[in-house]
Amino acid sequence: MAGSMWLRCILGPHLQRIHRSPDQSRPEGRAGRRVGTHVIYQPRSLEKHTDSIIGWASALWSLSYYSSPLLLCYLYRKGYICSSKLVPVSQYLGTVLVCLLGVACLRGWGRWKNSEYLQFLSILEETKKNHTPTNKKNLRCYDFDFSFWPSDFSWTEVSNPYVFALLFYLFVQCCESVLVSIFFLSSFLIAHSFGRRMLYPGSVGLLQKAMRPMLLQGQARLIEEFDGQRNKLVACDGNEIDTMFVDRRRDGGQTGQTLVICCEGNAGFYEVGCMNTPLEGGYSVLGWNHPGFGGSTGVPFPQNEANAMDVVIQFAMHKLGFQLTEIVVYAWSIGGFTASWAVMSYPEIQSLVLDASFDDLLPLALKVMPDSWRPLVQHTVRQYMNLNNAKQLLKYQGPVLLIRRTRDEIITTTGPEDVMSNRGNDLLLKLLQFRYPKIMTDEGVRAVRQWLGCSNPLEEASVYSGYEVDDDWCVSVLQSYQADRDVLFPWSVGEDMTLEGRRQLALFLARKYMRNFETTHCTPLPASEFHSPWRL
Repeated sequence: MAGSMWLRCILGPHLQRIHRSPDQSRPEGRAGRRVGTHVIYQPRSLEKHTDSIIGWASALWSLSYYSSPLLLCYLYRKGYICSSKLVPVSQYLGTVLVCLLGVACLRGWGRWKNSEYLQFLSILEETKKNHTPTNKKNLRCYDFDFSFWPSDFSWTEVSNPYVFALLFYLFVQCCESVLVSIFFLSSFLIAHSFGRRMLYPGSVGLLQKAMRPMLLQGQARLIEEFDGQRNKLVACDGNEIDTMFVDRRRDGGQTGQTLVICCEGNAGFYEVGCMNTPLEGGYSVLGWNHPGFGGSTGVPFPQNEANAMDVVIQFAMHKLGFQLTEIVVYAWSIGGFTASWAVMSYPEIQSLVLDASFDDLLPLALKVMPDSWRPLVQHTVRQYMNLNNAKQLLKYQGPVLLIRRTRDEIITTTGPEDVMSNRGNDLLLKLLQFRYPKIMTDEGVRAVRQWLGCSNPLEEASVYSGYEVDDDWCVSVLQSYQADRDVLFPWSVGEDMTLEGRRQLALFLARKYMRNFETTHCTPLPASEFHSPWRL
């Protein structure tokens, strides 16, 4: 029995923090927040030092993994890659592994002597055997390696026709890979090596290690101040998705009845990301980490991203009890891909808010790569990283709000000083041209471009008044068209209208669909700037 417990201590998860028990009484803070302090888990001296050794070994392994191509080239040129040199190296590595195994055994001994760790281990094992609400509530008092967290929801719990489309897609991908050429192989290697890490730097292990104290602090804040519930979801590709849910339905406010699902940027985590904006606004919020980010497993390729978003929505519906009409999807930056996929696949979703997002990844990828690589970049993006937000967004009929950062330095093709190079402009134009093609003629597009070229509210107001836009008249025209037909987009409103009328409607619609925020790409969006999209 003792030997079995010691083995479980050796193989058990790394315990980092103990949160306040959900049953403990606590003083109340503003807006129903929980006020209190977490408890940092205090390991015994033996466990602490062995943890440190294993942590350094893990960091060195990550560093050697990412630098291995350069290291192997250097060793080859120096003549170290030969049988006479490899034998001593393998012996040395074997010795290191034996030493690390001994360190792991000592760490298990230290945990075995710690009553707090043994209590945690018993709660974890009991929860895995009986996944009851009481056991889950007790387990949420502990912050530990998420890979050991028992699954809370799986895509297999509901029938989903989307999975059959996924299987067909995977079959087509396998057939295409059989016919791969040198060009396609180069594209594959780029996408699966530095390309994916450039696109999603948050998936790099070293960056996550550097951010870990900040992530732990953010997670503790969500759990202890907002009574957040951490859950593990299993997507249809087997990836485990790390999520955090804050329920505001009991607070009595109207906004709390709406669930905001947040989609983070390429280096964003729900612990410290855009989830805080709707939280401050009083909404119920569900945040999740991309595959390969934080506690989520896998890699963030488009199909994996879509699979993750799918299981998050299914979880919100079938476990949290929200209807699609009660869900708002909010995304920042590259999160616009999963957000636009969500509203395309679940068109009953209430509305969509895209902050600092873009229409298509390809123009941004071409900006940072050499011109001589253009054909290779085009094939790589379209084949492996095809984040075409506009194409997905056009299939959604609901309300949309786009937030443009006027000093954005990331999603521009020339620089932050040129507001017209912001790819958010292209997203707005494509959306308006699809929904209102008779209004967005050449003259209408020209008027909207003039408004988009404004870098401050004073210039915007000048353009708007210059075209003598009558908001009441615009609303009445659109309402009259909607009442007579009640049709889906695209609308033919403006077909028999004067040039001045179409210009007015184009500018009116542009200002309703897009709001400007005078800041840079990575500045957190204040709750005061988070609005529900315009509805006619």
